[in-house]
Amino acid sequence: MGDQKESLRKITHTLAVKNEEISNFICSLKQSLNNLETNSNRVQEDLESEFNSLHTILDEMKESMLTRIKQERASRTYELQSQLSAGTKALESAEELLELANQTLCSSQTDSFSQAAKDIKDSVTMAPAFRLSLKTKASDNMSHLMVDFSQERELLQALKFLPVPATPEIQVSECQVCDNSVTVTWTIPEPDSKIDHYILEYRRTNHEGPPRIREDYPWMVVEGIRQMEHTVTGLRFDTRYMTFRVRACNKAVAGDFSEPVTLETHAFNFKLDSGSAHQNLKVEDLSVEWDSSGGKVQDIRKEKNRTNSPMHSPARSALMSPKRAPTARPGRDRFTAESYTVLADTMIDAGQQYWEVRFDKESKAFAVGVALRSLGRFDQLGKSSASWCIHLNNWLQQSLTAKHNNKARTLDCSIPSSIGVYVNYDEGILSFYNAKTKQLMHTFKTKFQQPVIPAFMVWNGSFSVVTGLQVPSVVQSGQRKNSGTSSSNASLT
Repeated sequence: MGDQKESLRKITHTLAVKNEEISNFICSLKQSLNNLETNSNRVQEDLESEFNSLHTILDEMKESMLTRIKQERASRTYELQSQLSAGTKALESAEELLELANQTLCSSQTDSFSQAAKDIKDSVTMAPAFRLSLKTKASDNMSHLMVDFSQERELLQALKFLPVPATPEIQVSECQVCDNSVTVTWTIPEPDSKIDHYILEYRRTNHEGPPRIREDYPWMVVEGIRQMEHTVTGLRFDTRYMTFRVRACNKAVAGDFSEPVTLETHAFNFKLDSGSAHQNLKVEDLSVEWDSSGGKVQDIRKEKNRTNSPMHSPARSALMSPKRAPTARPGRDRFTAESYTVLADTMIDAGQQYWEVRFDKESKAFAVGVALRSLGRFDQLGKSSASWCIHLNNWLQQSLTAKHNNKARTLDCSIPSSIGVYVNYDEGILSFYNAKTKQLMHTFKTKFQQPVIPAFMVWNGSFSVVTGLQVPSVVQSGQRKNSGTSSSNASLT
């Protein structure tokens, strides 16, 4: 009976997963249909707009060229008409002089002939006919205003839809995820010299499969990429995966997106367990501030949204470690007395983890490290066998020490503004780094007998925690170099 129920549970889970996949596929198809309708209307409107614009340009050019012809005709007509009028008058004057000369020749009056001949000669000298230019001032040829649209006609006849760049293919085997950065590499099926740039989009997700229509996080866009590789830096990996897609663009249009690729972005994520915090600590998300009045701010909405058993949350079901610490804390209240401590809500029981904490260097006291679940509510960090920490003391005299089991070692290094904490649970290593320079400050070497939890303490000060970080490669490299050396801090372990 038990085996049958377990088998049926597996079948139910498989069906539920398949139903979710099909539902997501149906939503994707519906979204594609809507997008198709919208995009078709858009390109149709764009096409009509372009042709209307072309018609407008042709009409404007036609009017301009017709106006030029009319102006040229009017100008030449005026010139020719002026010449015609002047020529007509000159001809009339010349004909009158000719008639007068003929009459004088035929006259029998010899005494007046000489004077008449002299008058005719003077009139001819001054006659318009002899001052008139017989060369036309304007040509009747208008061929210089003719047009040849054969080339333009060929161009118009050759109009086609814009060539769309080929779809890139992301090379998963060449993509790299490290140091909270992701390098994405892609190729193009065939060379395309007209590709101008690429657009890369990425989105955080907790689902390994193809992108879903309804996601909690938006697509982030990186434009103007000139190479077929890009590194996205400064990421916070607070989800299990990141999905990437890329498309090519020429000077005119963008091509289709590549098939999305989902890369695992494993990092250490946790929240502060406000239920464990000393009443003088004001906890807000991942920030803590000392409150001498003894009040504590709780985000009621976040408390309502949190599950009662984070270890069984879907986001953690596929990861064996780190584990969420149970929200309920049977048999123990929050830290009290002079233990101004707050714990994280996630236990570490395997693997390598890393986080950073930024603190007020003017705090009277501050400590960061790890602790066992058995740490007493009156226990201060580093003063029992259940916790390891680096402790900053600004009370009376400033000191920076490594503490464990009520033993302390003064550290000979400058006080950084933020500290990186590295835990290798399987090797029993707890190291502290200057978060900015990645300079090693101190290393505890021990053997963890049970899971540990990130732990923090502050008195008259404040701090904030940065999670979602991978172990920096420089830290991993330094740990490998130091793996064979003996510990100089054995007295504290």
